Amino acid sequence: MEPLSGPEALFKRHHCNSQGGKLPNNERVLIAGGWRDADATGTFRPINPATGETLEWSYPVSRRADIDIALEAGSAAANELLHTPVDKIADFLEHYAHLIGESSSELSKAANLETALPVSPRFVDIELPRTIDQLCQAATAARDRGWTMPTIDTATNIRSMHGPLGAPVAVFGPNNFPFAYNAVAGGDFAAAIAVRSPVIAKVHPSHPRTSQLLAEVAFQAIQDTGLPPATLQMVYHMAPEDGFYLVSHSLIGATGYTGSRRAGLALKAAADAAGKPIYLEMSSVNPVFILPGALHERGEEIVDELHASAMVATGQFCTNPGVVVLQAGDAAEQFIAVMRSRFEDADAGVLLGPGGVRVVGDAVQSMQSSGAELVTGGAPIEGGACRFQNTLLQASGEDFLADPEGLQEEAFGNANLFVVATDDDELEQIAGRFAGNLTGCLYTHSAGDDDLLYERIAPHLRRRVGRLLNDKMPTGVLVVPSMNHGGPYPATGHPGFTAVGIPASLLRFSMLQCYDEVREHRLPVELRDQNPTGNLWRRIDGAWTQADVMAPDDS
Repeated sequence: MEPLSGPEALFKRHHCNSQGGKLPNNERVLIAGGWRDADATGTFRPINPATGETLEWSYPVSRRADIDIALEAGSAAANELLHTPVDKIADFLEHYAHLIGESSSELSKAANLETALPVSPRFVDIELPRTIDQLCQAATAARDRGWTMPTIDTATNIRSMHGPLGAPVAVFGPNNFPFAYNAVAGGDFAAAIAVRSPVIAKVHPSHPRTSQLLAEVAFQAIQDTGLPPATLQMVYHMAPEDGFYLVSHSLIGATGYTGSRRAGLALKAAADAAGKPIYLEMSSVNPVFILPGALHERGEEIVDELHASAMVATGQFCTNPGVVVLQAGDAAEQFIAVMRSRFEDADAGVLLGPGGVRVVGDAVQSMQSSGAELVTGGAPIEGGACRFQNTLLQASGEDFLADPEGLQEEAFGNANLFVVATDDDELEQIAGRFAGNLTGCLYTHSAGDDDLLYERIAPHLRRRVGRLLNDKMPTGVLVVPSMNHGGPYPATGHPGFTAVGIPASLLRFSMLQCYDEVREHRLPVELRDQNPTGNLWRRIDGAWTQADVMAPDDS
């Protein structure tokens, strides 16, 4: 994914004014319960990727003084939220969702200007409804408390549950989802608030106007529902070293990050050095294996699915298929030829900014240096818009096995690699050389002709992907409890957590709390003898139940 805040290149690209202190004529940050002038090192202005034009709004690059104020205010808000009724937390999330719905027209227009993604169907029909749904699901999770997973052993009177961190959570949002992953509205934000952690949001400089409007709506919801004013704080940009300072600070509870591997690992190093949890979604090529039986049975149908999946949002989803693996033969050659024709006939979409063009170009060059041959495309498109030619590359299975790391470079755009294996054995070897990914997919013959080969390949993919798919492309990420939007490194920083799927996504911003012989009236209500809601599932003496804890005389 496009870098968020770490690399110097991104900072310099947006940095237009190098004077320190408070700057005139730029938008305010949301810190310590109100909108205020930033203590800034400079300003930047967003770019319209569809035209290359600089937009009218000017935003500050905050200095460390802003971060310090936010941390102190966030710490105080976290203490207040520990004593805030869960219904009030849920009320805020639902009210915020409602206000986003009321503001959808203005929000969509701003996001369209900053990302060139379409108002319809992308925003009003897909991404905004998803964002609203995530917030409402988080509200439900806050109320039903199931994420706490209370565990009670009556013989020892030891009781445990997941509970709040009691500290603010930093959220770094990406460039490609201005709503559903936005640091002030997306899944990480919703999860943190649901577990009573205030959010210090570092929004992406590709869409600051959209983030500003969202934060205004969120702050209104905070005021309407009576949450601590610093439940949400927001800055637009900061120098890389200040990002490292934020994620490693003693007052921060945890960090959620979505973005490039390079920036993510730099933030992770800073957080790890301070012993602070950080949950990263970084890089994924989402391999798709099309086995021989499926290719012969319905190759044309799979071409349609692959083309649609690879080109949606100009390839700028974290689950777009980036590497497609085939077995050599006439059917594979025909498949690649048809895909080449489709790519050449399709208009090249707009990337999310100048950085997106560089990312795709660098990835294409890297794959070529690792042995891939250019099938079509391969160069930026001249003009004002941020565009790159629709690009296909091809490598042999032997080339892939010789340099698997070099041929798994995430292009994050409209560029795809075909890997052509010689036989079944090489297909299996290739599957075993993939790094960690969000998804992995296998297309197989409907009548079972590929079953033996599937049984050889699937175990390799299962260990290397968060979500394993059969006979469908990976781009759809449904916000349901069973969804895993995570995976082994470098897809994420930890294979045990997900950024999508409530209540599981809430656990990233919780801590396991144990109580040993603590008197009942001092326990959290989830661990007391009486079930606090009547329907909360608790593990009591090894069995999941909704019953109250029974006294010895009652058994």
